[in-house]
Amino acid sequence: MPRTARTARNAALSAAAVAAALTLSACSPAMTIRSYAASDGTLVEIDHQLRGINLMIVSEAEGEPGNLLGALANATDRELEYTLTVDGAAPLQISVEPFHTVYLGTDEGEQAIIDTVTTIPGGYLSATLEADGQSKEFKLPVFDGTLPEYAGSLPTQAPDSATSTPGVSVGGTTAEDIEPDDADDTGATTEGGQG
Repeated sequence: MPRTARTARNAALSAAAVAAALTLSACSPAMTIRSYAASDGTLVEIDHQLRGINLMIVSEAEGEPGNLLGALANATDRELEYTLTVDGAAPLQISVEPFHTVYLGTDEGEQAIIDTVTTIPGGYLSATLEADGQSKEFKLPVFDGTLPEYAGSLPTQAPDSATSTPGVSVGGTTAEDIEPDDADDTGATTEGGQG
């Protein structure tokens, strides 16, 4: 076969391969628009306006109390009560004002203590987050103080039964304004390659 014919055939095959690759890539989902938890915690989307962000528990051991970390976001125009139900523990109830995010388990946020953690650190608990008559089941990860970033988040005391019902969060609350029509501005992150 003459050299010119071989060159033309190779060029045609290369062009066909590039066209096929472009066609197939157009069929795949755009990863930059998928929400994911940018931490070790779990992102729980009850709907586009109601979210649990980076939810996790930090506890000394199985059978001990656990500190709930993360945030709850309410992008509606009504104050709502979130209820977190975790296997083997009393439910937690936390109110979130309209267009606000409440941070959990930090010095500046609301303290939310799970009375009993029924799995070892490194495990997951079956949990349900409910708000506004809707609910979402998810796996709630449990950590201990082994990682330096969580060492200061271990619960310092069990819930105070004299001032609150068991399982109901106690403590001050800090809320951050969120835009009514920008539910994605609640701390969830979008980035390529995650899904």
